[in-house]
Amino acid sequence: MLGALRHHLDGRRRVVAGVDERVDALAGLLSDFVLTGGKRMRPRFGLAGWSAASSADAIAPDEIVTACAALELIQACALIHDDIVDASDTRRGRPTVHRSVEAAHREHGWAGDPARYGVSQAILVGDLALTWADEMFVTSGVAPDALGRALGPWYAMKTEVLSGQMLDILAESSGATDELTPTRVNRFKTAAYTVERPLHIGAELAGAGDDTVAALREFGVAVGQAFQLRDDMLGVYGDPEVTGKPSGDDLREGKRTLLLARGLALAPTGDADFLLAVLGTDLDPAELERARRVLVDSGAVASVEAEIDSLTVRALDAIGSDAVSDHGRDTLRDLAEAATRRYA
Repeated sequence: MLGALRHHLDGRRRVVAGVDERVDALAGLLSDFVLTGGKRMRPRFGLAGWSAASSADAIAPDEIVTACAALELIQACALIHDDIVDASDTRRGRPTVHRSVEAAHREHGWAGDPARYGVSQAILVGDLALTWADEMFVTSGVAPDALGRALGPWYAMKTEVLSGQMLDILAESSGATDELTPTRVNRFKTAAYTVERPLHIGAELAGAGDDTVAALREFGVAVGQAFQLRDDMLGVYGDPEVTGKPSGDDLREGKRTLLLARGLALAPTGDADFLLAVLGTDLDPAELERARRVLVDSGAVASVEAEIDSLTVRALDAIGSDAVSDHGRDTLRDLAEAATRRYA
């Protein structure tokens, strides 16, 4: 998978280098971002979808690996743009793309606002990732009929993740405190493009039947939502040494998560008012500790953990039929564990 990504990125960068070496240096930030970090969850789920619809002794051919690897470029686009939206300084323990470009602007003493330059170039680097994802998927070498089947969920996935991101931004700006809004954000910003659609794409590449596609999509929605709920927990309680992001970042960024909505609903009025007052501010250590304690004492943390468990059980039940191959089921169980029990 890594080899397929490197091959495609190197080929596309040769085109960029033909425009200008300075632009290629910016494209190099994308290559570094994709090749030096990440868990490759989306390509792994794509390959699992293919495996779940294939015979036991089938090994994914190179063109299927390449097609599924293209999902990592969708992820790169989403993360680079998400870091801009959230004004994040770090990602995976390193400066975010827009901060790296901003620093280069300052180092060279160029004209204009370094922060604006960093954001502008990072938006374009993210757009480049999205463009290269389409190119990698379409030119992967899979048979035309398989590609035709998979393009439907591929295009749907891109629309869903962008729509979910738009709803996420709207929720923060409008001060939404209901549970339905973060649930919808989780469903489309995360679950669809992290698990459900990659599985769907992999299954369509394998020529899966309707029963198999339905089982995989049901599994994907449940695991994807559990994945986001775990991410929400890490956004408040995660160890920066493990997550690569400052502790409590979701609270500082004003994220309208299900964890927060549940805390606001369950906490006493004074504690709920405190959470709202510090949300989206640069919490000091004492404020962060109190916010964490409110979420625990109110029962919000235990409630979200129980929901993660329930979603995981639902996911595993969905793949219990003969519609999913035995070896595919084993892989999906391992991936569900990795997605919902992770620490980063």
